[in-house]
Amino acid sequence: MKTSRNNLRLHRKRRVRAKVKGEAKRPRLSVFKSLKGISAQVIDDTKGKTLVFASLKEIKKAKNNLEGAKSVGELVAKKCLEKKINEVVYDRSGYKYHGKIKALAEGARTGGLKF
Repeated sequence: MKTSRNNLRLHRKRRVRAKVKGEAKRPRLSVFKSLKGISAQVIDDTKGKTLVFASLKEIKKAKNNLEGAKSVGELVAKKCLEKKINEVVYDRSGYKYHGKIKALAEGARTGGLKF
């Protein structure tokens, strides 16, 4: 029986999450991509709390494309800097680092976050 693409992605996600930990001074920037949009959240794994959340729905006139993903990255960076978070660990959630995932990371870097 063939494994679905999403199950393969979830397996990669578990493998990466075993190595990537978000702490109070350097939280984890986790990305989720669906067919309708893209979202990102900054998580402190020691407390198990979400510190910052941003999605495509918050941005007016944004589409689910590379420019939309970049604007989500800039928005999450802006919210992080307001909460005095400068450095994060990037968790791509098992997705390949290209396309929207790469655009979101570049948007967060231009917004002022350090990976």
